[in-house]
Amino acid sequence: MPVHILLATDADWIVEDVTSALGGPDTSFTVCRDGRAVSGVVRDRRPDLVIADLQVGSMGGMAISLALRNDESLGTEPGVPILMLLDRQADVYLAQRSLADSWLIKPLDALRLKRAALAAIDGAGIREGIPAVPADDAEMSDDAETDTETEHSPEEEPASAG
Repeated sequence: MPVHILLATDADWIVEDVTSALGGPDTSFTVCRDGRAVSGVVRDRRPDLVIADLQVGSMGGMAISLALRNDESLGTEPGVPILMLLDRQADVYLAQRSLADSWLIKPLDALRLKRAALAAIDGAGIREGIPAVPADDAEMSDDAETDTETEHSPEEEPASAG
Protein backbone atom coordinates (compact mmCIF):
# COMPACT_ATOMS: atom_id res chain seq x y z
CA MET A 1 0.00 0.00 0.00
CA PRO A 2 1.56 3.34 -1.02
CA VAL A 3 2.18 5.83 1.78
CA HIS A 4 2.78 9.55 1.36
CA ILE A 5 4.51 11.38 4.24
CA LEU A 6 4.74 15.14 4.63
CA LEU A 7 7.84 16.06 6.64
CA ALA A 8 7.93 19.56 8.13
CA THR A 9 11.49 20.46 9.11
CA ASP A 10 14.28 22.81 8.14
CA ALA A 11 17.04 20.49 9.40
CA ASP A 12 18.80 18.42 6.74
CA TRP A 13 19.79 15.71 9.22
CA ILE A 14 16.14 15.11 10.12
CA VAL A 15 15.22 14.80 6.44
CA GLU A 16 18.02 12.25 6.02
CA ASP A 17 17.10 10.27 9.16
CA VAL A 18 13.38 10.14 8.42
CA THR A 19 13.66 9.34 4.71
CA SER A 20 16.26 6.63 5.28
CA ALA A 21 14.25 5.07 8.15
CA LEU A 22 10.83 5.22 6.50
CA GLY A 23 11.70 5.21 2.81
CA GLY A 24 10.86 2.32 0.55
CA PRO A 25 9.42 1.52 -2.85
CA ASP A 26 5.86 2.35 -1.73
CA THR A 27 6.72 5.48 0.31
CA SER A 28 6.92 9.01 -1.02
CA PHE A 29 7.86 12.20 0.81
CA THR A 30 7.13 15.89 0.57
CA VAL A 31 9.44 18.11 2.63
CA CYS A 32 8.15 21.49 3.85
CA ARG A 33 10.92 23.70 5.19
CA ASP A 34 8.42 26.42 6.10
CA GLY A 35 5.76 25.46 8.64
CA ARG A 36 3.34 28.01 7.21
CA ALA A 37 3.14 25.97 3.96
CA VAL A 38 2.05 22.73 5.65
CA SER A 39 -1.71 23.40 5.67
CA GLY A 40 -1.76 24.08 1.94
CA VAL A 41 0.33 21.00 1.15
CA VAL A 42 -1.96 18.83 3.29
CA ARG A 43 -4.97 20.21 1.41
CA ASP A 44 -3.35 19.65 -2.02
CA ARG A 45 -1.51 16.35 -1.50
CA ARG A 46 -3.55 14.63 1.24
CA PRO A 47 -0.64 12.82 2.93
CA ASP A 48 -1.11 9.69 5.03
CA LEU A 49 1.07 11.16 7.80
CA VAL A 50 2.52 14.52 8.81
CA ILE A 51 5.81 14.40 10.68
CA ALA A 52 6.53 17.80 12.23
CA ASP A 53 9.76 18.86 13.89
CA LEU A 54 9.14 20.89 17.04
CA GLN A 55 11.23 23.77 15.70
CA VAL A 56 10.68 24.74 12.07
CA GLY A 57 11.60 28.33 11.34
CA SER A 58 8.80 30.73 12.24
CA MET A 59 6.08 28.05 12.68
CA GLY A 60 7.09 24.91 14.53
CA GLY A 61 5.50 21.54 15.22
CA MET A 62 3.11 22.69 17.92
CA ALA A 63 1.68 25.50 15.80
CA ILE A 64 1.54 23.20 12.75
CA SER A 65 -0.37 20.56 14.70
CA LEU A 66 -2.83 23.05 16.17
CA ALA A 67 -3.40 24.66 12.75
CA LEU A 68 -4.07 21.29 11.11
CA ARG A 69 -6.48 20.29 13.88
CA ASN A 70 -8.23 23.67 13.60
CA ASP A 71 -8.60 23.28 9.82
CA GLU A 72 -9.87 19.74 10.35
CA SER A 73 -12.50 20.88 12.86
CA LEU A 74 -13.66 23.59 10.43
CA GLY A 75 -13.88 21.05 7.62
CA THR A 76 -11.45 22.96 5.39
CA GLU A 77 -8.85 20.17 5.37
CA PRO A 78 -8.93 16.43 5.87
CA GLY A 79 -7.86 14.88 9.16
CA VAL A 80 -4.33 13.55 9.03
CA PRO A 81 -2.27 11.73 11.66
CA ILE A 82 0.51 13.88 13.14
CA LEU A 83 3.82 12.64 14.56
CA MET A 84 5.82 15.36 16.31
CA LEU A 85 9.59 15.20 16.86
CA LEU A 86 10.52 16.69 20.22
CA ASP A 87 13.89 18.12 21.20
CA ARG A 88 13.86 17.07 24.86
CA GLN A 89 11.80 15.47 27.62
CA ALA A 90 10.50 18.85 28.82
CA ASP A 91 8.77 19.35 25.43
CA VAL A 92 6.29 16.56 26.24
CA TYR A 93 4.16 19.22 27.97
CA LEU A 94 3.85 21.07 24.65
CA ALA A 95 3.19 17.89 22.71
CA GLN A 96 0.33 16.96 25.01
CA ARG A 97 -1.37 20.25 24.23
CA SER A 98 -0.62 20.22 20.50
CA LEU A 99 -3.25 17.60 19.62
CA ALA A 100 -0.59 15.52 17.84
CA ASP A 101 -1.35 11.82 17.65
CA SER A 102 2.18 10.70 18.45
CA TRP A 103 5.54 12.10 19.40
CA LEU A 104 9.14 10.98 19.79
CA ILE A 105 11.97 12.55 21.76
CA LYS A 106 15.25 13.04 19.89
CA PRO A 107 17.73 11.51 19.21
CA LEU A 108 15.86 9.45 16.64
CA ASP A 109 16.49 5.91 15.50
CA ALA A 110 14.99 3.94 12.63
CA LEU A 111 13.10 1.40 14.76
CA ARG A 112 11.33 4.00 16.89
CA LEU A 113 10.51 6.13 13.82
CA LYS A 114 8.98 3.17 11.99
CA ARG A 115 7.01 2.06 15.02
CA ALA A 116 5.68 5.57 15.71
CA ALA A 117 4.84 6.27 12.05
CA LEU A 118 2.92 3.01 11.64
CA ALA A 119 1.12 3.49 14.95
CA ALA A 120 0.09 7.05 14.01
CA ILE A 121 -1.21 5.94 10.61
CA ASP A 122 -3.14 3.09 12.27
CA GLY A 123 -4.66 5.47 14.83
CA ALA A 124 -2.68 4.17 17.82
CA GLY A 125 -0.47 6.98 19.06
CA ILE A 126 2.98 6.52 20.58
CA ARG A 127 3.71 9.18 23.16
CA GLU A 128 7.20 9.02 24.58
CA GLY A 129 7.95 10.57 27.93
CA ILE A 130 4.65 9.77 29.61
CA PRO A 131 5.09 7.01 32.17
CA ALA A 132 2.60 4.19 31.87
CA VAL A 133 0.76 3.34 35.08
CA PRO A 134 0.66 -0.43 35.62
CA ALA A 135 -2.81 -1.82 36.37
CA ASP A 136 -1.77 -2.81 39.92
CA ASP A 137 -0.60 0.74 40.68
CA ALA A 138 -3.82 2.22 39.29
CA GLU A 139 -5.86 0.00 41.60
CA MET A 140 -3.70 0.96 44.57
CA SER A 141 -4.11 4.66 43.87
CA ASP A 142 -7.89 4.25 43.65
CA ASP A 143 -7.88 2.46 47.02
CA ALA A 144 -5.70 5.16 48.57
CA GLU A 145 -8.17 7.86 47.54
CA THR A 146 -11.08 6.12 49.26
CA ASP A 147 -9.19 5.08 52.41
CA THR A 148 -9.48 7.80 55.06
CA GLU A 149 -7.81 5.87 57.88
CA THR A 150 -4.13 5.84 56.89
CA GLU A 151 -1.07 5.15 58.98
CA HIS A 152 1.47 7.97 58.94
CA SER A 153 5.19 7.82 59.51
CA PRO A 154 6.88 10.16 62.02
CA GLU A 155 7.97 12.38 59.07
CA GLU A 156 4.41 13.03 57.92
CA GLU A 157 1.15 13.93 59.51
CA PRO A 158 -2.33 14.76 58.31
CA ALA A 159 -3.29 18.41 58.08
CA SER A 160 -6.55 20.20 57.62
CA ALA A 161 -7.20 23.63 56.18
CA GLY A 162 -9.64 24.66 58.83
